[in-house]
Amino acid sequence: MRLNRPEASLEATTSAVPLLDRDHSILAFNERVLDWAHRKEVPLLERLRYLCIVSSNLDEFFEVRAEPHLTALQGQETEGPYTVGSFERLAGAAHTLVERQYALYNDDLMPAFEQAGIRILAHSERGQAQRRWVRQYFQREVRPLLIAVSLDPSHPFPQVANKSLNFIVRLGGRDAFGRDNDIAIVKVPRVLPRMIRVPDNLSQGKTCFVSLSSVIRAHLSELFSGRELLQFSQFRVTRHSDLAVEEEDVKNLRTALRQGLQHRHYGQAVRIEVSAGCSQFLSDVLLKEFELPELALYRVHGPVNMVRLNQLIDLINDPSLCFPAHKPRFPVQMTPGEPIFDQLKRGDILIHQPYESFDGVLTFLREAVHDPDVLAIKQTIYRTGSDSTLMDLLREAVRRGKEVTVVVELKARFDEEANINWAEMLESIGAQVVYGVVGLKTHAKMMLVTRREGKQLKRYGHLSTGNYNPRTARLYTDLSHLTADAALTMDMEHVFVHLASQNRLPRMNQMWMAPFHLHRQILEKIESLGNASARGGSTRIVAKMNALTDESLIQALIVAGRKGTKIDLIVRGACTLPAQVPGVSDNIRVRSVIGRFLEHSRVFYFRHDDKDEVYLSSADWMNRNMMRRVELAWPITDAVQRQRVIDECLVAYLQDNVDAWDLLPDGTYARTRPEGPRSARGAQAALMTRYSDPGNKA
Repeated sequence: MRLNRPEASLEATTSAVPLLDRDHSILAFNERVLDWAHRKEVPLLERLRYLCIVSSNLDEFFEVRAEPHLTALQGQETEGPYTVGSFERLAGAAHTLVERQYALYNDDLMPAFEQAGIRILAHSERGQAQRRWVRQYFQREVRPLLIAVSLDPSHPFPQVANKSLNFIVRLGGRDAFGRDNDIAIVKVPRVLPRMIRVPDNLSQGKTCFVSLSSVIRAHLSELFSGRELLQFSQFRVTRHSDLAVEEEDVKNLRTALRQGLQHRHYGQAVRIEVSAGCSQFLSDVLLKEFELPELALYRVHGPVNMVRLNQLIDLINDPSLCFPAHKPRFPVQMTPGEPIFDQLKRGDILIHQPYESFDGVLTFLREAVHDPDVLAIKQTIYRTGSDSTLMDLLREAVRRGKEVTVVVELKARFDEEANINWAEMLESIGAQVVYGVVGLKTHAKMMLVTRREGKQLKRYGHLSTGNYNPRTARLYTDLSHLTADAALTMDMEHVFVHLASQNRLPRMNQMWMAPFHLHRQILEKIESLGNASARGGSTRIVAKMNALTDESLIQALIVAGRKGTKIDLIVRGACTLPAQVPGVSDNIRVRSVIGRFLEHSRVFYFRHDDKDEVYLSSADWMNRNMMRRVELAWPITDAVQRQRVIDECLVAYLQDNVDAWDLLPDGTYARTRPEGPRSARGAQAALMTRYSDPGNKA
């Protein structure tokens, strides 16, 4: 199916257009995720999972995005559009989202769980036998790990780690030395499970749990012998956690990052969560201690850390309350049992994950590792997880005497420690490990295999829009591209040499690379199509990505749209382009698709009359991707493969009326609705059906 263009406005202007607010766009994305937790047709444990995802996303939002707002609030200079008003507006939106979360948890999900025979028992709901069991559990498993710290000049407020569970207590009476110090802190060890299953013989035929916080709360007074427990509350502090290392000033980036990781858990506080019943006295103590304004305090009607409710999903282990298991199909373009190098000589292979299995990529690497004619393997590592089959294969390649070069990105946010550990392990066994370019994150995903074939050396490559992580490959939509194309693999070789040697990058054959060419090439494509449209040509742009916030790209799209280019943007998360604004962006439509899988593939489509081009990429259209990262975009040159990408990654999503949200002129999103069950079209559901294989064992 081709992407057709209707009539478009011929108006064009170069004046700058005000953009939408990025942080509010991120919160709006989480509202769309939360919508899945509201849907009655979604299995109950999956609804809980979506609720936890929103909480996890909010944690990261505060850890990364809140600090400059607070800095501006305190009257200090900061880069960007941060003011007292911006903090107040952002806090107001965040409070509203959190209130919606807990209303859903208390008024909808918990009654639904009870109807399904699953209960989380508060202390007041436990019978005598259950209370005895909880007390025994507390004495045996919890009490030995707790230490209450009463605050006085020799016992200052203890260091509270980022996102850890704690209790603050106000005491009556005097301590053992006759003093009336009345505030104490109890830190809850992270090794303790947050949800504990009650034995079946005490559950009256139901599946019952107690939360760790309720277990401690019920026995809190036992930690303060001889004192009266006047007030108490759970609390949790979120801290700024984006590692900042001045790379130009360090001799060893790996060492500097490892030292920085030790302090990440104790960065500047940006948010405090407390129980809804926390007294004003105790909340004031916390706000003063962490130097935060009242708007940074979140009173919640339930557990202060919803992310840990994820444990329920594993503890319940009821398939009927989850999505039907999805088994990715072995890649349809690969022939099991036939050497993959022979297959690639006939043509490129595309793998659409998670509908097709990441095992296809592992098969490529595994064959390279065990093939005696393979001399060298080069690979970038951004996120692989802490337990990776892929890394085991690279280790085996070194053991077999192959030249292994790995470009490890040490600054992959929240994966720094795992990547440092992998780098040290690979170096210790003889692999060549490099860390890319100072000041840039290496976000490109590629693997290059060099093989001796007769008297020649032949290159085979893998490029991807996603990470080399087998676990997330089952949850994220991404495209993997296996190729033996001489021009494309030569470009890959140039990039690897550039990253290792930092020599000048040679002229590329097919690839666009950030920070050198990618931004400029995309701008030139957009401008060229806009100009062609103004001359009467038929032009179209469709781009699928995770985020769109780069101002120059947005302004270029608006100008091209005014000149007549029809533009469709499929942007999962933050988007600051104001779409469908009369007289400004009438020709631009923005939609977000939120489904069972996390949309992660980046696909860029450009058409002028009958000529169309499709690029895959590791990059979102954000300034950091274009200017501060090593990113790649590369063309799909085979016409059949190109049409497959268009059909599966663009057309299907433009036609989606089940999981899609359209951006409205006022900056809000409206969910699309099918006219009836027979007209429902969900892109992810259609792709799961297309690739379903009942006999598949992948």
